[in-house]
Amino acid sequence: MADTRRPHAVLWDMDGTLVDTEPYWIDVEFELAARHGGKWSHEHALNLVGNDLIESGRYIREHMGIDLEPAQIVEELLDGVVARVADQVPWRPGAVDLLEDLGEQEIPCALVTMSYRRFVAPILEALPSSTFEAIVTGDAVSRGKPHPEPYLKAASLLGVDPSYCLAVEDSNTGARSAEAAGCTVLVVPNHVPVLDGVRRVFADSLAGADLVEIFASGWTMRD
Repeated sequence: MADTRRPHAVLWDMDGTLVDTEPYWIDVEFELAARHGGKWSHEHALNLVGNDLIESGRYIREHMGIDLEPAQIVEELLDGVVARVADQVPWRPGAVDLLEDLGEQEIPCALVTMSYRRFVAPILEALPSSTFEAIVTGDAVSRGKPHPEPYLKAASLLGVDPSYCLAVEDSNTGARSAEAAGCTVLVVPNHVPVLDGVRRVFADSLAGADLVEIFASGWTMRD
């Protein structure tokens, strides 16, 4: 019988969860609008939190009112955000400590992000190479969050059952993806409110969090 007292793996969202890059994305979106004569708002920007990048590109094309293909919009956004991350990685409080703690406990981790690999690269370079045993990016899946494919793929790469995984998320879109894959979800809201859910456990911060205890409490809630 599988041990339900501790997670077999922890699957990490990135934007807004490990790193607080959402302000970078929002700044670059406004720059994109100014550069191409479009209109944008903070409300529209928050609607994109956690979304697949191509879907975000389609949303921006429609609501910003610019005549660019979604793929070109994504590339221009990535250019701006990658430059900012290369200058400074804005870690969320407690994130790096938890990654180190999980490594010491030999609990494998995967990164599950809808950002593309070239944006993820400078963040990975700031961490030990052994931090993540699997990496799933938005350009490596056919269906992004909120579809379960990203989390199912991460669990498969680690060789674990997703129902014994703890996912860490900050958005409804990501939480829906992880729940649909069968994971217990630790939600640490950041820029957008997140709804309650059967498999969701909430925390105000990653700082000082005990992920093993959180997984056990989330599993108990599911019984």
